[in-house]
Amino acid sequence: MVMQITDNDRARIAEAISAAERQTSGEIFCVISRRVSTYLDVSLAWAAGAALLAPIVFIPFLLDFRWPGDGWEAAHDAAQAATTGQALALYALSQAVVFVGIFLLTRIPAVRRLVTPAGVRRGRVREAALQQFMAQGVHVTTERTGVLLFAALDEHQVELIADEGIYAKVDEDAWAQAVAVLTRELRADRPVEGFAAAVDLCGQVLARHFPPRPDNPNELPDHLILL
Repeated sequence: MVMQITDNDRARIAEAISAAERQTSGEIFCVISRRVSTYLDVSLAWAAGAALLAPIVFIPFLLDFRWPGDGWEAAHDAAQAATTGQALALYALSQAVVFVGIFLLTRIPAVRRLVTPAGVRRGRVREAALQQFMAQGVHVTTERTGVLLFAALDEHQVELIADEGIYAKVDEDAWAQAVAVLTRELRADRPVEGFAAAVDLCGQVLARHFPPRPDNPNELPDHLILL
């Protein structure tokens, strides 16, 4: 997915975050990652598996392994050895060709998404979101009321992580609408609208459980991080 985020887009998202946080003591932080992993290990696994199995399937159709049965096997030892060497060489060559071909094929983003198990993609997006949650300091707000909205473009996935102060009061299902809206708008290539709407919904949830304090400092920057 190719997505351009301009300075004006960042300003609109920052404004949406600021407006939402005026109604609550909670904090909202937004991150877009173009891709959370190279998935090199996935490509290598597919290439190795194909290289191991494909020659076994196809070589019998390419070679004739039938030896003459006329009693003259000894006279044909040299020929048999040469044919066996050729078979082994072809086997090794076919493995190398298949390995390289499948590896390069699975480096194409659309193919890589198709062959990467959904559980692997979800796990790595979740891990990347947690890393940003910690790296951006979302976990160090005064009342532990930070929320991270994380979008992984290449994986086509959205993660929302709320700090422990929120989980004590807010059911996890309360965030489903915000995640659904952001996912829908990203799919339609409208990231600004998606984040603005999701931030507003998160702000409404936070406002119900964490109203603004008399001293309501802005503990996290109100801007979008693009990785």
